Parts: sequence; structure tokens; C-alpha cells
Amino acid sequence: MCVNTCSLKDGETGYCGVRKNVRGELVELAGSPEKAFVEWYYDYLPTNCVGDWVCPGGSDSGYPKYSHCKGPERGYKNLAVFYSACSFDCLFCQNWHFRHPQNRQAAHSAQELADAVDEGTSCICHFGGDPTPQIQHALKASELARERRRGEILRICWETNGSMHPRWLDRAAQLSFESGGCVKFDLKAHDENVHIALTGVTNRRTLENFRHLAALSLKRPEPPFLIASTLLVPGYLDEIEISALSRFIAELNPAIPYTLLGYYPHFYMTDLPRTSWKHAQRCVDICREAGLLRVKLGNPHLFS
Repeated sequence: MCVNTCSLKDGETGYCGVRKNVRGELVELAGSPEKAFVEWYYDYLPTNCVGDWVCPGGSDSGYPKYSHCKGPERGYKNLAVFYSACSFDCLFCQNWHFRHPQNRQAAHSAQELADAVDEGTSCICHFGGDPTPQIQHALKASELARERRRGEILRICWETNGSMHPRWLDRAAQLSFESGGCVKFDLKAHDENVHIALTGVTNRRTLENFRHLAALSLKRPEPPFLIASTLLVPGYLDEIEISALSRFIAELNPAIPYTLLGYYPHFYMTDLPRTSWKHAQRCVDICREAGLLRVKLGNPHLFS
């Protein structure tokens, strides 16, 4: 359920499809296994995924079991699935448009989404927003698509804040583990107070879930099953925060790929500068000093 459901006024719809009626009752409109507020499009490989430098779609990892060719999987495509919901309320949200009622996507069934997978589709990536509030729909659609393409290459991937209930996390993780896909956690911050300041939500479950999946990542080192990324928000994700996050990851599995992303002023945080190259390079050094073996700077065009 949306973290802001309690603040809804009569007749308003929450970010994950929950409406408060005139009697103050919460009515679920979508987000069930059958219906969700979602849209999708084809993204030809290699794509701009945060994990493209280590995943079967953008690298030579996973061939031939999980990929059609060695190296970037050119000629194939990713079904990019955008869920119009989120369990966080980030001040720097890069996809904030879905939060406005006029931009609300239509509700689609899991079968409709599964039917969008054709012979040229080699992976499905669920993102948003975040798939967490409508995770049952994403799971059902993935399972239907995998059944339809039984015995063929079809990786299931997730880009998430990692806040889903462990019960759903395990199902999502198993789909990725078996199909050669990855679970990418967006680690916003390590310190709980910093995390709450940026997102309005504690990060306790996110860190617990990441720790839980790290054990599974040791069982399938290639292609990497678990991937992490962090947006280098100036003034918030400083050297202390990156040091804490990198040590947290390294203690679990130093081979987990970690992407550091450049910040661009957005949403409510337009008064901050872009991430500097100096800070980004220093953060890379910090990660390597912590013991991480695979660290990369993402979207370098945004660094100042």
C-alpha cells in the first residue's frame, strides 16, 4: 500500500492505486495480481540499464545459457515495464510525473503484459516508480511470460528500492536467479536518518532484503545476480555515506557490482548542483578501498 495513503483526501487516488471514497474507506483500484497501473515499451539491447556492463544483455556474461550471443546482445530487446507506483517519496524522484492524476496510466492485466513478450524479447525489466506496491502483478506477468517461453531465453530483472515484503522478494529473486536475470537495488543511503530525509521512509527493510539476497548471489556469481547502485546526491551522499554503503556490500560479497550515478537537479531538489567529477572519483576510490571488486561510474555525462 502507498506510504501516503493515510493522507489521502476523499476521492483522491494514492500512488499505488488506492482511492479513499466519500466514506473514508480505502478502495483498491489496481495493484492486484490481475490489474496494475503499468505501461511498457521495447528497449533494444544493449540498453541503458544500470547493470548493462555486467548483465547478459550488455556484456559477454551468461553466454550461452542465458544469452543469445557472446558480447552485447544486439538484435534482441528488453521489455521495459514501468509501474506507476512507489513505496518511497524521494525528494529527487527522476520519474515524478506518474504521481499526478492526469498522468495516471491505464490499468492492465498480467496477461496483457505477458502477451507483449515476443520472439525477439530476451529479458523483462520491471522498474518505475517501483514494482514493489504492485509486485503481485509483476510476479504473475513474469511467470506467465516464462511459461509461454518455456525452455527459451527470457531473463527476469528488477530495478527496485528493495522495500518489498520478504515473501514477495523471494519469489522475485527466484525468477531472476533461474532465468539469468538480476535484481538491482537502488541503495539511497546507509544512515537511516539520511534515508528518511531523502525518501520519507526508513531503509531497514531495504538493507535487510539486500543482505538476504547477498547470500543467494554467492550461488550464481555469473552473470551477477545482485547489483547495487547509488545516486550521489551532493551534500547527502558524501564520503561517509559511500564508505558505509561500500563496506556494507563488501562484507556480504565483494564481487557484487556497484554503480555510482551522477545527480541531476530534479523534482523538489532543484537547488542542488550536479555531482562533481572530483567527488565521484573519490567515491570510486572509497569503494575499492572497502574491498569492492566491481565499481563503475554511471551516466558520466551528468558529472560537472
